[in-house]
Amino acid sequence: MSTAPTDIPFDPRAHRLCESRYFDDFRLGERFVLPSRTMTEALFAAFQLASGDNHPVHYDAEYCRARGMPHMLAHGYQVLIQTAAGAGLFPHMVEDSLMGFIEQRSRFLHPVFVGDTLYAALEVCELSPNRSTGVLALRSTVHNQRGELVMDGEQRYLLRKRPAG
Repeated sequence: MSTAPTDIPFDPRAHRLCESRYFDDFRLGERFVLPSRTMTEALFAAFQLASGDNHPVHYDAEYCRARGMPHMLAHGYQVLIQTAAGAGLFPHMVEDSLMGFIEQRSRFLHPVFVGDTLYAALEVCELSPNRSTGVLALRSTVHNQRGELVMDGEQRYLLRKRPAG
């Protein structure tokens, strides 16, 4: 039989994965590691289905092998989505302060093939304050299992500053 008190009120707003943060709460160099993921044939097929991509370099292993590649080549966007902030705690941190995802840029530095395991991370690289908001820039990186940087980029978010009081 439970002896837990029944007079403690439950507040669903307090049921959070992490503390809410505002623009002023972030610091340069702060890092957010995202879950690693091995690029399977099933992930390639799901990306092709979702994106409508129809180039055989992304879905035909024999086409790729005939051109000297070890397997199917990941589309750049398939690599980019590994840096989706929603895969980690970041969106839970900013759920009260996020006004918008305003910019994204990427450079694709090495090929990614079926079987590669990708390790994505985001790092605060710029904080540009405004009057009641600020722009938070996150450097986005993706490394493979060999330690090679396969994608480098930046994401920018418009966040509210912490309310006074």
